[in-house]
Amino acid sequence: MLSGKWALALGVAVAVVAADQLTKALVVEKMILHQSIEIGEGWFSLTYVRNTGAAFGLLAGKRAAWRIPFFLGFSTGAVLLLVWFLRGVAPQRKALIAACGAVLGGAVGNMIDRLILGEVIDFLDVYVGSYHWPAFNVADAAITVGVAVLCADALRAPAPETIEPPPETTQR
Repeated sequence: MLSGKWALALGVAVAVVAADQLTKALVVEKMILHQSIEIGEGWFSLTYVRNTGAAFGLLAGKRAAWRIPFFLGFSTGAVLLLVWFLRGVAPQRKALIAACGAVLGGAVGNMIDRLILGEVIDFLDVYVGSYHWPAFNVADAAITVGVAVLCADALRAPAPETIEPPPETTQR
């Protein structure tokens, strides 16, 4: 049974994956591809799109035979790196542990889409007038928030102490 930091990280990751997959399933069930439902007048809509690329459509035009293994490999590497990083995080650093769980859950949520569909379902559409942020999903939001917390922690953490090298000695 997992306990402490591993339970927290895994709990957050599972919650993110569940929320991500549930919301995507609802969008697919209730909406037609490219349908948009305005929620917040002039700033937010649910807009069902599918993204074959990464963030901001990066690599969307590349062949699926290359693109999908690349994204799956990159995501797997990111998950392994986060697990390695998490090993060294003190158990009392709850926000940092939860942030790692959010990033892990987001990566897994989008990996599931890529494995099953070959693309990612996006539906959260934030905009001002005609200026739209690229559509995203719960997994993307969790990754963004998690990375922001990790970056904020890195910026506020004191610099590691440096060890003074021993004085040079001259041999004669």
